[in-house]
Amino acid sequence: MDVDEILSGLYSEAGRQDPYPWYAALHEHGPISVIPNRPEHSTVTAVAVGYDLVDQVLRDPEWYKQPPPGWEEQEILRTFQSSMMFVNPPDHGRMRGVFSRTFTPRRLGALEPVIVRVVDTLLDRMADAGADGSEVDFVADFAYPVPALVMAEFIGLPESELAWYRQRVDWIDEFLDVAGKTPQRLALANQAAEELRALYRDLIAHRRRQPGEDLISGLVEALDSGEVDLTEEELISNLIVLFNASFVTTVYMFSNGLPVLLEHPDTVAALPGDETLALGCVDEVLRLQSPVHFLARAAPRDTVLGDVPVARDENVLLIIAGANRDPRRFPGPDRFDPRRDGPPSLAFGVGPHFCLGAAVSRLEGRIGLPRLFARFPRLAVSQPADYSGSLFLRGIDKLFVTTGG
Repeated sequence: MDVDEILSGLYSEAGRQDPYPWYAALHEHGPISVIPNRPEHSTVTAVAVGYDLVDQVLRDPEWYKQPPPGWEEQEILRTFQSSMMFVNPPDHGRMRGVFSRTFTPRRLGALEPVIVRVVDTLLDRMADAGADGSEVDFVADFAYPVPALVMAEFIGLPESELAWYRQRVDWIDEFLDVAGKTPQRLALANQAAEELRALYRDLIAHRRRQPGEDLISGLVEALDSGEVDLTEEELISNLIVLFNASFVTTVYMFSNGLPVLLEHPDTVAALPGDETLALGCVDEVLRLQSPVHFLARAAPRDTVLGDVPVARDENVLLIIAGANRDPRRFPGPDRFDPRRDGPPSLAFGVGPHFCLGAAVSRLEGRIGLPRLFARFPRLAVSQPADYSGSLFLRGIDKLFVTTGG
């Protein structure tokens, strides 16, 4: 197949449900391929799947994130473009520095008992719901609430708001997909951004009156004292994006990973009590079933990437999920191997935009997975998985299981 046929297949319904054969086909063309002229690719020159090449571009701060045209007119895009995840230096470093100091080893250590408490509470609920052999939705009852409850406590978001919050997160994630730029999805994403901004304004005002030990309280105190170079509106934008990014990856790490792990019963049986194996499982699941499938970077000048010319300000589509299965770097790239040697996966990105919440996500997996299988050694998937259908954030949104009593 030529590249045009591969991309057409990738955008099809079959490609959305299982994109990996199409990524493998792209690998046969080499680490990077020219994208044929198509209207939907008007500013994209090439698509890269080679691990080393994707890693190289992500590490280079000169390759930049290009804002979409007309972003100033849309609330959701204004929110993105005033957050560290979407801006370029020097604003990126200014914003990231404010938040980096909150993700300290001390704070991570303080989160560990929170994660244990949240996980055990949810496992109790799963045990009650599945005691008579009833099916349990693993995503709704475990994969989503673990990171959501942990991040809510870390940030200072009331637990009572989480169901309302999740709907708005879904509207934003649907808009982020390559097929998501419809007027209806844009309107819902704008509504989500407006309503989330209002929520955080209220929370910030409340923390000013009654500060606590959470992230918002600490940031508001630093903001008001002049210690940090950040506006209140930038703080709100970053809280919205941080909360989304920090738990979506973990939700899909759990939900995408469960069917993979259950295909390896010896690994599942060995997980409780083996912290090294648990971390290996987390990292291998994230490599094999990357939640974020692609990113884009624009060239700072006319250049040649691999053997493909890229003009200044043209974008290269970086297929993270394809790079994580590069056969040149991962022998047997489709095989699950939690003790695999080799380079780290690119699931959390790399370089200046490396995911700030990566350590929290890995900690939740390292604690959550062994406790899950220690509690339910006969856990089984009872229905085919329901994938999101998104090519940007790919994961299982519904996964019915039985707990085995």
